[in-house]
Amino acid sequence: MRDHDVHVHPSSQSLAREEQLAWKLAVVAGDPVGLDDDVAEIIINRVIDNTGVAVAALRRPPVANARAQALAHPHRGGATVIGVDPLRRVSCEWAAWANTAAVRELDFHDTYLAQDMNHPGDMISAIVAVAQQCGATGHDLLAGVASAYEVSGALTGAISLHTHRIDHLPHIAAGMVAGIATALRLPVDVTYQAINHVVHVTVTTRQSRKGAISTWKAHAPAHAAKLAVEAVDRALRGDTSPAPIYEGDDSIIAWLLDGPAAHYRVRLPEAGEAKRAIMDTYTKAYSAEIQAQAWIDLAFRLRGTIASTSEIDEVVIHTSHHTHRIIGSGSGDPQKYDPGASRETLDHSLMYIFAVALEDGHWHHETSYLRERAQRPCTVRLWRSIRTVEDPWWDQRYHHEDPMQRAFGGRAVIRLHDGREIVDQIDVAHAHPRGQSPFTRDDYVGKFTSLTAHLVPDEERERFLTTALGLRDVEAADLGGLNVVVPASHLVVDGLVGGLFERRGPTEVRA
Repeated sequence: MRDHDVHVHPSSQSLAREEQLAWKLAVVAGDPVGLDDDVAEIIINRVIDNTGVAVAALRRPPVANARAQALAHPHRGGATVIGVDPLRRVSCEWAAWANTAAVRELDFHDTYLAQDMNHPGDMISAIVAVAQQCGATGHDLLAGVASAYEVSGALTGAISLHTHRIDHLPHIAAGMVAGIATALRLPVDVTYQAINHVVHVTVTTRQSRKGAISTWKAHAPAHAAKLAVEAVDRALRGDTSPAPIYEGDDSIIAWLLDGPAAHYRVRLPEAGEAKRAIMDTYTKAYSAEIQAQAWIDLAFRLRGTIASTSEIDEVVIHTSHHTHRIIGSGSGDPQKYDPGASRETLDHSLMYIFAVALEDGHWHHETSYLRERAQRPCTVRLWRSIRTVEDPWWDQRYHHEDPMQRAFGGRAVIRLHDGREIVDQIDVAHAHPRGQSPFTRDDYVGKFTSLTAHLVPDEERERFLTTALGLRDVEAADLGGLNVVVPASHLVVDGLVGGLFERRGPTEVRA
């Protein structure tokens, strides 16, 4: 691995293309290095994971809307839409849009926490869609996903967007472009232009994850996926893009991040070095924000020490800056304590999540968020007795240079009405690679089976798993099998309203 010093260069210096970060990322994408066996196996695990959580979300309105938009853009020989008959193909950028929204909706797939944070699994659907439309093989797809994680991981590990209230989309969008480029074996100069383009157009604020969180939360990475596909298409046509996108006078570093004096250390593999960044990422056992995973496990453990949650006077959670500010009371969002809040808001409220986990002793992607569950009076009382505080020691553990010492949990202090205190702490979630029960292939398959059991016929589920598990040897003509078909009746969602794509003429336009 090699560290690259990234900083703003005045235009008068005319920074050579080969010295720009976007070019270096493109070089990584273009390096035809072989796949390590454990990396290939983890990628297959994440493909299975993504598909399971996507199927479980198919009837959610944001997902159904994205699917309807995609199906309005048929493309013979295009890409598949999760849940839909694979003979019904759509243009790959719209498949990327619909499938990424489905994967992201339940907040139930993988993540990476470093200087910034993101869900790298959000990148996979875009690469799959382009691979299906453009004739890539299963091996090409695996190589592309490895590149996507490498690029996204390098950026996430070096450049904090969140500190400046910028959403993490530029990092995963650059990864998507790199993944597509690797899968299609594109020239470095094409990839370079596409990375410049997509980083430029995916800079958005974190208002999408603030206050009353909207249905856009699932659509945000889907939009990045669509833009990434379009950026590659545009670059292939010979169009150029704003550069240097990272180091320029008016770049995101200069004006939106740490400014002209900032220096970032971006670590990238050398030529011929294996792409292993995916090994630093991990998936979720529970459908909730990643920084809540360890707290659900801790709540389950603490239940055995408390006769009744009605005895609790106050709960103080000592944790990292990110956890406190993003999903804790340090966000300043009253919606995080609101029983009428959206599902998207509740799965980003550590106080709500800890209260329900402490009361119930189990977690479910649907029932744990039901309106009647959130409005239970005893839950509301407990929920509003919980607060978070930023603890420098846990923040230092969060950013520890030694990956084996990093912690994404903290310490809980429960004060009872009689004055007693119950104190416990947790470093990482049980499903984390360093946790009590790290996810293995059996866990991924079990999670997929559990999420799809009542939605997908047994033979269809087994067919998909056979395709996914043998992905290394899947030929281009068979890559459309990397999809799960559900009964058509399950795709019918009541109450949806059509948009522009369903309209045919001025008589249908509303006043």
